[in-house]
Amino acid sequence: MDWRPKGYKLTTPHLVRAIFDANSDEAALINNAVHGRVELFASPNSWNAVLWLIMSTLKVDGNPIYSGMELKTLKESLPIVWRD
Repeated sequence: MDWRPKGYKLTTPHLVRAIFDANSDEAALINNAVHGRVELFASPNSWNAVLWLIMSTLKVDGNPIYSGMELKTLKESLPIVWRD
């Protein structure tokens, strides 16, 4: 049997804190996942909620500040397995 690190499922509020609050426990989990100490899981619906939050609130002159490609890159850079 392969060794795997302990896994954690992030809810939508956890995911928001992980991304937007660098001092949160959730951000520490992200950091630990980057170093392979834990494995993180989240629902694709949680990512959709984060996208909505980013696109709705982070704007300049009424336009979102991030492109779809930048948001795709952000998602791919997160050490999270996206599944229900």
